[in-house]
Amino acid sequence: MPVPSRTEVTTPQSRCRFALAWADITPPEGIYHRMWGAAKHERATGVHRPLRATVAVFEPLHPSGERQVLLALDHCVMGAAEHRQLVAKVAQASGQPAESILVVFSHTHGAGLLALDRVSLPGGDLIPGCLHSIGERAADLVKECLRSLVPASIVYGSGRCGLAAHRDFWDGDRQQYVCGFNPDGPADDTVTVARVTADDGVLLATVVNYACHPTTLAWDNTLISPDYVGAMREVVECNTGAPCLFLQGASGELGPREGFVGDTEVADRNGRELGYAALSALTALPKAGTRFHYTGPVVSGATLGAWAHEPLSAEQLEDQSAWQLARWQERLTYLPGLPTVAQVQAELDQFLADEAAARAAGDESHAADCRAMAERKKRLLHRQEQLPPGDAYPLQVVLWRMGDATWVGVQGESYSVLQTELRRRFPHKAIIVATIAADWGASYLPPRELYGTGIYQESIAVAAPGGLEQLIESIAQRLA
Repeated sequence: MPVPSRTEVTTPQSRCRFALAWADITPPEGIYHRMWGAAKHERATGVHRPLRATVAVFEPLHPSGERQVLLALDHCVMGAAEHRQLVAKVAQASGQPAESILVVFSHTHGAGLLALDRVSLPGGDLIPGCLHSIGERAADLVKECLRSLVPASIVYGSGRCGLAAHRDFWDGDRQQYVCGFNPDGPADDTVTVARVTADDGVLLATVVNYACHPTTLAWDNTLISPDYVGAMREVVECNTGAPCLFLQGASGELGPREGFVGDTEVADRNGRELGYAALSALTALPKAGTRFHYTGPVVSGATLGAWAHEPLSAEQLEDQSAWQLARWQERLTYLPGLPTVAQVQAELDQFLADEAAARAAGDESHAADCRAMAERKKRLLHRQEQLPPGDAYPLQVVLWRMGDATWVGVQGESYSVLQTELRRRFPHKAIIVATIAADWGASYLPPRELYGTGIYQESIAVAAPGGLEQLIESIAQRLA
């Protein structure tokens, strides 16, 4: 006898109190903009698309005092000092506990570098004011959300998008890894989406969670830009009429097929590709509070099997409002042999001296390479000076479960196995994974087997081999 077929298909859903608000945080033209070591410019010459700060607030359907504030910024990263100041400002102005505020970044490399150690550079004098403005606007957004919280349903789905590609490329001629499109490498193409609807049927927001470095625009670009994220939001918002929240997934080894260019149209094309994929997945979502159920045979030219969307039971609806929240620091052992601040400073000084010597000798090519390496050392120095003391890095993790879904906010740049493994282990749950959270001190988290290969991500990692695997196990234990 055949095995009986399933008679019900359920779509992951959540019930909570929710609000979302956003604001423009585009820096002024002329601000320090050099994000790429190979860039020849220092200041932004204009704006491609505006940058955003988006705040989403979640709390249990039956308020218990627990609340999660998500602040998503169209910027690449922040240092520990800059992040700490931002969170403190938002907490004080909004009255929310600092630990309840999770800052995540779209990771666009076209927004510039808001680092206080760049204040003395051309356009750097605008950085403190920009940071102050972001803090003020973010606090106002949190207060607006707190006034606007309403009961809401969140329905989850997924689709596919081929924008992201593997970017650990082995250059056989030069016998080295470079960070660029690898057409033979695997890439997670999952687009996870969510639709948030108030109980009166008003669409409050959509969420797009995708893993792909926003590195379409690189050293030749002199414009402030959200990279592909801007055009993606435009596509989704024009078709839904509601704001779209983008969350960067675990994209340590993933970047756009076509990237590292100066042409903003390429960034927009990449964004439209993701936007249409997200719209496809959003369009397929059923109405909140329903299940797809087999209703029985219908005799026609053939005997047909009829299905229909039916309301969930009161017990099922109650299950969707289940709420659990966990915040912790996952202590990841430091990589042995991390350079000291003094060592990095000495290397920086040497590259600066070599650059000056190369320019004096008329060797502009070597001078450009030295300038790029000096930039790499400046960033390393900025991070090393702010690394927490001790023998382990306290990686920040936030987990909140709402009904059939779990939202994960995690510090650092993890490889995509973080999200693919969690989704493999818990296939019937919707799992939103937002990385690039908090400050950038954690850097990259590559899989254990890639240490010692010479890939870029390993060269600036601070956690020892096995850190990513430890993180996955720790999250999975809590999910279980």
